[in-house]
Amino acid sequence: MLTPVKDILKMASDANTSVIAFNALDYNMVYAVTQAAEKVKKPLICMLYPEHHTLNNWANPESFAATVKSLASEVSVPVGLHLDHCTDFNYIMRAIKAGFSCVMYDGSMLSLEENIANTRKVADTAHAFDVAVEAELGHVGFAATVSDQTNLDLYTQPDIAAKFIEESTCDALAVAIGSAHGVYKETPHLDIKRLSEINAATDTPLVLHGGSGIPNDQLDEAFVNGINKFNVGTEFFQLYYDTIKDYGRINGDSGNIFDFPNYCQPILIDYLVKKLELSKF
Repeated sequence: MLTPVKDILKMASDANTSVIAFNALDYNMVYAVTQAAEKVKKPLICMLYPEHHTLNNWANPESFAATVKSLASEVSVPVGLHLDHCTDFNYIMRAIKAGFSCVMYDGSMLSLEENIANTRKVADTAHAFDVAVEAELGHVGFAATVSDQTNLDLYTQPDIAAKFIEESTCDALAVAIGSAHGVYKETPHLDIKRLSEINAATDTPLVLHGGSGIPNDQLDEAFVNGINKFNVGTEFFQLYYDTIKDYGRINGDSGNIFDFPNYCQPILIDYLVKKLELSKF
């Protein structure tokens, strides 16, 4: 069932765990996400990354929202609809009008003052539609650049996090504590002490980006120290691509596009079920 993201985040906070949020591209991926949630009876969040639409011509906000709404209506567990990293106010408004219950404004590359001001502008508008806003403080960079995950200057500072949340009125905050987007070249080492300090200084759900490849023991620690939303994209996308390659290799000229969903969906669901075990609802 489609459920506001802010309600799902509260469920995660109350359970002292994290909801898993998956980026998706099309019907196959959204179907797998909702069916996996139903199988393990755990809430989750389905996310659209704007550049997958604007640069790669996958689903737009309207078609993505319609797909998630339809498939969420077929399951009994809470499914949230979230817009991932976005800097375009007009695109955020488009997502809100399409029915997204949470949107992320990413001003992490701006000065603190600009980030606060822009996030507040988005929040003022989104809150009028009862839509939650996720922001980012510090900077979660890219795993291909190892320094992005080890540069302490990019990490979130607890005292500034408290100021940022109060002044921006955001509803969730993505923090930089040693993770990065993409495929890690080196095993990440989350700064759990810093996370604990941020959690103690704030009363807002915290979000961990760059979830593909972080060791499970570190995730367990992060989830009990304030992370209430955990984003996964890269490894899910790679698995989907691998199913396309394998289907073609196995079937060759005798294969057809009509049978592909029956091949790929069970594989995606199996992966998602295992990933959802991290969430201790």
